[in-house]
Parts: sequence; structure tokens; C-alpha cells
Amino acid sequence: MRRLDALETALSLLGAGDVSIVSYNMIEEDIVRLMRQPWTMTASDGALIRAGSGVPHPRGNGAFPRKLRKYALDDAAVDLASAIRSMTSLPASVYNLPDRGVIRVGAYADVVVFDANRVRDRATYEQPHAGAEGMVHVVVNGVPAMMQGAFTATAGGQVLRRR
Repeated sequence: MRRLDALETALSLLGAGDVSIVSYNMIEEDIVRLMRQPWTMTASDGALIRAGSGVPHPRGNGAFPRKLRKYALDDAAVDLASAIRSMTSLPASVYNLPDRGVIRVGAYADVVVFDANRVRDRATYEQPHAGAEGMVHVVVNGVPAMMQGAFTATAGGQVLRRR
């Protein structure tokens, strides 16, 4: 459309600013191999943006439910307990966040209750804001953020800093 070669087009777009790309450079076998390592933590490098704005990567809404559905429940690449540990107690331990990532008396009440039969990511490149399915209750710092699958009007989150 621009009648430029690929390099000139890329430089022109970068010069204009606010450029996004989609890169398909991950191999499924490598993802599974890494996921099985006991030191692998589940995370997303997707940008944190206001819900419904912009065009984020679908992993912003889908990384965690995707690991649960695809890699733990459907493909059995990892067992469910290991998948959950990679999202909770392991990162809390690595980042020295005491009383996080565990369920016990005295710990912060950060809890997600999901329906293992329904949990799945729905976000796509075409609909990146689509929320996950199967989340029943979400409690952040003891404050209900979702109850019976519906968001509440409360926000119990806070910035966590390494101690």
C-alpha cells in the first residue's frame, strides 16, 4: 500500500510511533518444556491498560486461564497443582512477598475459585478484551472483586513491593 520495501515501511511506521506487532516465534514444544520446569513462573508481559481501551495482546486477559485449561486440564503438560503453584506461591516466594500466594491463617486473602469444567481464555487478537470463562469468585486482599462470576464494584488491590 505504501509502495515501499519492507525495511522502509518498518522504519516509517516506527518513526510515526505507537507501533505494535504480532510475532509468531514460539514453538509449542519449547513452551511445554519450559512450563514443566519447577522454577517456571506463570506471567504475562502484556501491557496493563484500562479495561476496554486500546488493542492489547490477548494474553493480558488469557495467560492464566489458558495455562489452566490448555496446559494443565486438557493437554496434561503440567499437573493442575504445579500450574497453580507457578501462579501463586512460587512468584510470591521469589519476589519475597510474605503471606502471599498461600492459603493459611494470617495470610492475605487473595483467592480465585474457578470451575475446572468451564475455565478457559476467550481473548483473541480480534477481541482482546474478552474475559476468561469459569471464574466463580475472586477475592483480592480479602475484598470480593468477583462473586458468582460477576464483577463487584470493589477494588482491594494494592501495589506490592518486594521486602
